[in-house]
Amino acid sequence: MEQEEVHKWFDEYGESILTYTLLMVRDYQQAEDLTQETFIKAYKNQHKFAQKSTVKTWLFSIAFNVTKDYYRKKHPLHHYLGLTMAEKDYKPIPEQIVAMNDQTEQLYRSLQQLKPTYRHVIILRMLKEFSTAESALVLNWSESKVKMTLKRGLAELKNELIKGGFTNEIFLR
Repeated sequence: MEQEEVHKWFDEYGESILTYTLLMVRDYQQAEDLTQETFIKAYKNQHKFAQKSTVKTWLFSIAFNVTKDYYRKKHPLHHYLGLTMAEKDYKPIPEQIVAMNDQTEQLYRSLQQLKPTYRHVIILRMLKEFSTAESALVLNWSESKVKMTLKRGLAELKNELIKGGFTNEIFLR
């Protein structure tokens, strides 16, 4: 029964967890590994799921912590200083480039320039469409911290987009 449940979760949320980790680490193979680690931890800790949140929120919380641990181990100084999580000289794989139009690519690049706390909350709230309460559970923050960080993060993202020449007036309002 437990294994079937985790397979069901993977079928329902695996792609979403993968895109989340990919946005954080910007390396497809590493994102796949982190996604797999997320579901392994979910399987091993399924008995700890207290159902205080949705399965989706719980899984994203695990993915957030797995990704955070990855950076803590791989880039301890970057993690400590709160620097951008991924290397600046990252180049997307050809399949990723084809899939992005110019403005989407600029949005993606600008998002990567933000400090990790801003990036986390923007990805969860704006791209993954988590509620403030769900985001607070995933990040282990208060709802007011989520709201304030989102507000500051969006302002910083807007500045990065303008610096990069982003022209979508609807988004920049």
